[in-house]
Amino acid sequence: MRTLAHARSWYEDALPPEPPAPALAGDVRADVAVLGAGLTGLNAALELAARGLRVVLVEAACVGAGGSGRSGGQVLADYACGMETLRGLLGREAAAQLWQWSLEAVARVKNHIARHAIACDWRDGCATLALKPRQVRALRDWQAQAAHDYGYDGLRWLAAGELGELVASPRYCGALLDTGAGHLQPLAYTRALAQAARAAGVTLHEHSPVLRIETGPRPKLVTAGGTVEADQLVIAGGALPARLAPEPAAKVLPVGTYIVATGPLGADVATALLPADAALCDANFVLDYYRRSADHRLLFGGRVSYSGLESPGLAAGMRRRLLAVFPQLPRTLAITHAWGGHVDITVNRAPHFGRIGSRVWFAQGFSGHGMALSNLAGRVLAEAVSGQLERFDVFAGIPHRAFPGGGRLRVPLLMLAMLAFRLRDRL
Repeated sequence: MRTLAHARSWYEDALPPEPPAPALAGDVRADVAVLGAGLTGLNAALELAARGLRVVLVEAACVGAGGSGRSGGQVLADYACGMETLRGLLGREAAAQLWQWSLEAVARVKNHIARHAIACDWRDGCATLALKPRQVRALRDWQAQAAHDYGYDGLRWLAAGELGELVASPRYCGALLDTGAGHLQPLAYTRALAQAARAAGVTLHEHSPVLRIETGPRPKLVTAGGTVEADQLVIAGGALPARLAPEPAAKVLPVGTYIVATGPLGADVATALLPADAALCDANFVLDYYRRSADHRLLFGGRVSYSGLESPGLAAGMRRRLLAVFPQLPRTLAITHAWGGHVDITVNRAPHFGRIGSRVWFAQGFSGHGMALSNLAGRVLAEAVSGQLERFDVFAGIPHRAFPGGGRLRVPLLMLAMLAFRLRDRL
């Protein structure tokens, strides 16, 4: 049985091998140290380098080894908790700001693609599919609220008779299409940002697991091969071991999610299944999400794991879920890749920004909305490091609590809660 981090993804096999950056060796100094070469860390490093700061970026494995390079690839506005939750926590004005910033997060991805000429198979459109009437009502209510409260007109409703434009499946009774969202090859995008960061002067060290974080007047990252001492530190690893940063770690739980890739279906079959080439997900709490790849496969995600271990029956189980959506496909449909990654979730599914002392900053808990939001988070952290706290303070003002149950019971309690949500989905 392999861990989630070791299962090769289709994203990896679709790209040429990339030589690793050197591991940290010896003691170095920087203006800012950044921990984690996912999208949050890379965006922070890019922004800080653009401000003339000397940045050293330390990664335990390799660029994109976490959720940034292994996700479903959907680039969405909004937040996993929903705008109603944020408005209830912070009020109408702050919620309106957060909504606009989520649109900026999507725009930032598109700008990076254009500015750095990133070949990452960008496609427009993401849709949420309703399986039952209550989900239809909820999606239509959100469409009206987005237009009325936030002035957003990028959402298009498709009734049951129009779903053939999106998906050839009998399961659904309506869909809300976000024409401003999109999807991409996440590892290709993340690697390209790493190349842009290095070109901007960022020093990158891969395969350098951090053993200890010191948070004193001059924060320090300690690895087996050396140290990075800096004026300020950005922690950009949402699924860090609790021993490295106990306070932030108590507010998130790393949850494994899974994706499979079919063998190539051919352009005609893939287009017939998903005519608009949009990324789709259903409206269940434990959802299925899927899209076409550039080489005409289906990439299909879903299920969750709290153990961090990949089930030996993963491919067969995911095939069954896929065939429930597309019963016209052969029962012997080939699954060529099955992999997973960790999503760091918070109790309320809202993002968690904060600081440890006066010189250590972090952002985590994107709860499945990280492909867009992490790009903005890196920028907001860089602003904060540079003394511009306005946006950081809004995000940091979102209240969070630790997962109940402490270190021993938090996972069993969450598993019970997820069983209740699955039952609700089925009913």
